[in-house]
Amino acid sequence: MGSGSSDLVRAVAAEKYVQPAIRAGKTHFSVAVKDLMQDLRGRGFPASNYPQICTALRTGIFLKQNGLEIEGIDGPPSGLSTTVVVRYRVAKPGPNSVQAVPLSLAADTGPQSGELPAARAHRLFEGLRGLLQEELAEYGGGEAFIRWMRSEEDEQVAPSSDK
Repeated sequence: MGSGSSDLVRAVAAEKYVQPAIRAGKTHFSVAVKDLMQDLRGRGFPASNYPQICTALRTGIFLKQNGLEIEGIDGPPSGLSTTVVVRYRVAKPGPNSVQAVPLSLAADTGPQSGELPAARAHRLFEGLRGLLQEELAEYGGGEAFIRWMRSEEDEQVAPSSDK
């Protein structure tokens, strides 16, 4: 796994843990590697690559982008385990801490060398399609999602029986 995977780790950590904590006004919070692993598994990140998660959470890039300082690291002395918990302090708001960067954009580093516009559009569309598939799976599939949407509409549009 290369730096693109580390970028994904940092983007997911920022979206799922850092930005919600900052929006909630917290000045101290923590990220458990095992929880972040669960979030990453749905995006095809291999469970055996937990050392990369541990490392990405401590990089200067991640700390600076989000205006964080590490307060402490709980876990084994190596700092490389699924049991690691990184404790942060919000030092100052970073450039990405106020406004979330969508993962689809964070993972896209621009056109690949020699990539034609149509190929880039296809690559980006496939990424979005993957995200949509994950969301639909949370509802039990497309039909279950449609039933859920229709049930919400029925509640909102149902005529009053008081008349």
